[in-house]
Amino acid sequence: MTHYGEIFSLPGEEIKKPEEIPGLALAYIGDTVWDLIIRRHLLAQNEMKPDRLHKRATAYVRAKAQADVAHHLLPELTEEERSVMRRGRNAKSGSVPKNADISEYRMATGFESLLGYLYLKNRHERILELAERSIAWLDERLSKERNGPA
Repeated sequence: MTHYGEIFSLPGEEIKKPEEIPGLALAYIGDTVWDLIIRRHLLAQNEMKPDRLHKRATAYVRAKAQADVAHHLLPELTEEERSVMRRGRNAKSGSVPKNADISEYRMATGFESLLGYLYLKNRHERILELAERSIAWLDERLSKERNGPA
């Protein structure tokens, strides 16, 4: 019996193979994966006030940031990963958040789809590898935005 995404799965729960799951459903779980990684990252920086945690997390999880990360990571992705990202990016959703344009939103959805896919394939090391690169890149960008160019 194969269990996909074994971390946090309840005994006896079976889901489809990640290859058979639609892009938006992969993005649904990938959004949570990214959110958890970012929350853990912020706690590791000793940020403990909930209002500041929320404000800082928003800079990482908003559609524009995720779309920028997706573009940044694209050259490093395998063909399989690019395909999953494309599948998520091209999925038609019913709505677009008011704070993102359609191209950013779709690219962010592709990024979330990739994380969801990797999570369900139990490729946690790959998720952390991509997250480490993404967060380092975002941290540098956010620092420049706060402090201005060096």
